[in-house]
Amino acid sequence: MKIVFMGTPEFAVPSLQMLLSEGYNVAAVVSQPDRPKGRKRLLTPTPVKEVAIENGIPVLQPMKLRSPESVDELAKLQPDLIVTAAYGQILPKAVLDLPRLGCINVHGSLLPEYRGGAPIQRSIMNGETVTGVTIMYMAEGLDTGDMISRVEVPITDEDTAGTMFEKLSIAGANLLRETLPELIAGRIEAVKQDESLATYSPNLTREDERIDWSRSSRDIFNQVRGLVPWSGGFTLWQDEVFKVWSCRVSASTSDAVPGTVLACDMNGIEVKTGDGSIILTQVQPAGKKAMDASEFVRGGKMTKGTILT
Repeated sequence: MKIVFMGTPEFAVPSLQMLLSEGYNVAAVVSQPDRPKGRKRLLTPTPVKEVAIENGIPVLQPMKLRSPESVDELAKLQPDLIVTAAYGQILPKAVLDLPRLGCINVHGSLLPEYRGGAPIQRSIMNGETVTGVTIMYMAEGLDTGDMISRVEVPITDEDTAGTMFEKLSIAGANLLRETLPELIAGRIEAVKQDESLATYSPNLTREDERIDWSRSSRDIFNQVRGLVPWSGGFTLWQDEVFKVWSCRVSASTSDAVPGTVLACDMNGIEVKTGDGSIILTQVQPAGKKAMDASEFVRGGKMTKGTILT
């Protein structure tokens, strides 16, 4: 039996590694094109591509999977099953129809909630305490296919998008390990998604990163956690971007305007919010590296009464 695996970021790596360790025949890997990274903008292979190369597996990186050339290349492989995990492109019907066992996806949410490209980040930003992984048959819609199996994973206050990506990637690989034998044997009874319960998690934009100090302390805390470790949240200080990488909820009875700095000391930077306050514990001024807020405070450039916007 031949499997084609489609994936791009670190989230997909454990699933590919599981297939290889369990002895499945991965005929090829499909990943997004290499992108420039770092200050020098060096062309860098995707994490999934790196694993494929290490294991001698052919790698396809089409700009557009729906192009006739890409579909023909996949058809020549004659896959029995296509497995995807955070690939990054929607599979066209011509590809969905190729494998006799269908196309399945390892998705980082408990469908039908959080369909789309940023389910892990947005589940944290929305204050969810439980998320999970769903393996589903792929359909032409966005994460609308019938569900094969699911597993729940708790979200703690200590979790960030980064820690949850790691937890869910491992949970997804384990769920895939349990699911594949049943699928191959034809013992799967897939369940249709309840469309009335569907929610969406579109990819993040720059506006999602901006902190609105009139929101509740808990909302801001969740927002920052959901943006770490990639972008962090940001506000404006002296008309320049001032990033927030970690914070904790506090309480204040101050009637100051939201965004007002209430204290700058070794505990961090306390900022008034819509319902109390929040203490910034790791920050990054424009042009500087991320640092503990206590270190930044020692510079004495931000003072009590400063208003962040």
